[in-house]
Amino acid sequence: MALSKANAVWNGGLKDGNGKMKPAHAPELTFSFGSRFEGQPATNPEELIGAALAGCFSMALSANLERAGVKPESIRTSAQVHLEKQADGFSITRIDLESDVQAAGLDDAQFQQIASETKKSCPVSKALTGPQITLQARLAVEAR
Repeated sequence: MALSKANAVWNGGLKDGNGKMKPAHAPELTFSFGSRFEGQPATNPEELIGAALAGCFSMALSANLERAGVKPESIRTSAQVHLEKQADGFSITRIDLESDVQAAGLDDAQFQQIASETKKSCPVSKALTGPQITLQARLAVEAR
């Protein structure tokens, strides 16, 4: 089975700190409080979740269309990830996917059915419904 890896480093306090996220096979990305909550340049974790979902959905939709006998010319998917403050902190409350597909050979009703099933079945969509997240946390304590 496939195993994907990524890591992140955060330096400093919440508002004055900064960090870097690094997918194993992609460039390192910087992020900060400002890029997450104030619209400053750089990325944030929610953008990466949106990109992961848009990419996964697009690939899965291609596969599902091909299973239906239709080879798509292109699939362009965007995601808007809504991060909102709630009583217990911040939560991703909704992700809006928009997908524009160029494909011939099926009607809109067939396409909508395939797209709807794809949204439910792509691996990242499934992960965002509440996967088990394991944690192994280690505290480095300086010797005194």
